[in-house]
Amino acid sequence: MNLREIFEQREHEIYRDCASFSDETKGRAKTEDKCDIRTDFQRDRDRIIHCKSFRRMKHKTQVFLAPGGDHYRTRLTHTLEVSQIARTIARALRLNEDLTEAIALGHDLGHTPFGHAGERALSKYTSKPFNHNEQSVRVVEVLEKNGAGLNLTWEVRNGILNHKTSCKPSTLEGEIVRISDKIAYVNHDIDDGIRAGILSEECLPIECTSVLGHSTRDRINTIIHAIVSYSMDKDIIALPEEQDMALTALRKYMFKDLYTNPAAKSEEAKAERVIGMLFEEYIENVDKLPKEYIEFLFMGMDRETVVCDYIAGMTDNYAVEKAKEIFIPKFWQI
Repeated sequence: MNLREIFEQREHEIYRDCASFSDETKGRAKTEDKCDIRTDFQRDRDRIIHCKSFRRMKHKTQVFLAPGGDHYRTRLTHTLEVSQIARTIARALRLNEDLTEAIALGHDLGHTPFGHAGERALSKYTSKPFNHNEQSVRVVEVLEKNGAGLNLTWEVRNGILNHKTSCKPSTLEGEIVRISDKIAYVNHDIDDGIRAGILSEECLPIECTSVLGHSTRDRINTIIHAIVSYSMDKDIIALPEEQDMALTALRKYMFKDLYTNPAAKSEEAKAERVIGMLFEEYIENVDKLPKEYIEFLFMGMDRETVVCDYIAGMTDNYAVEKAKEIFIPKFWQI
């Protein structure tokens, strides 16, 4: 028996019957030989961490575009916070921690530059709405490794696709990531909003903080404990009604007072114009695309999809630099 088989056996000894077991995965789109020291879900986690799209998230906006400080969240730090929360819940509920972590680390790989502003901009220029969860799946299935994809298991891809609040994952581990994403962004965005001077702890709705707590640390701790206690003997991942209503109300408050706040969003119109200009330029001049994206065209992918893939994969800084390179005239000199 090799190490992988020992770990697979250990999962059946430790995890609840409703967990996802790595030796019972629905498998990969392309069959591969098994690793002798890692389970399939461990391999998926490692592939995500080592891929280029994961590294680019460190230069993609979470809420504040190009903030003037080192401590504001980026798309990468958000992803790590989601992973930490999700792992804590999965371990406490005796569900598959490796699967949970892989989904969490991959859930935002397809996010655009400039956060949701970039998502809105691409939706304006493409024939169908751009959804970052669908793009994240496209990243791991098609775009990474020059078109080969990461060949992840079905369970990880399903969790990535269905991590949005409105979606329904097929595994409890996917449900954990879905709720952990909301826990993370609501609470760390409050922290960033306070750092930016847009919010204060005192201005948060008392009907929410009286239930969840009066600091980011206390709120996250309260919510995690509530989920674990409520879901311990059930085949669901959920919050008790009181905490669920408080978190939902706090999320609504954030949309009203932070996510649409002019101070936080003052540069988003410019960001959307940059995305639109780049899209129009590359649609008209596909020869300006990098070689690997031109090869996608030769493989039969349609022009709109390939241009969207390229722009969605850009970091904030890269998008700005490409816009400067294309649209800002250079001074002639000898």
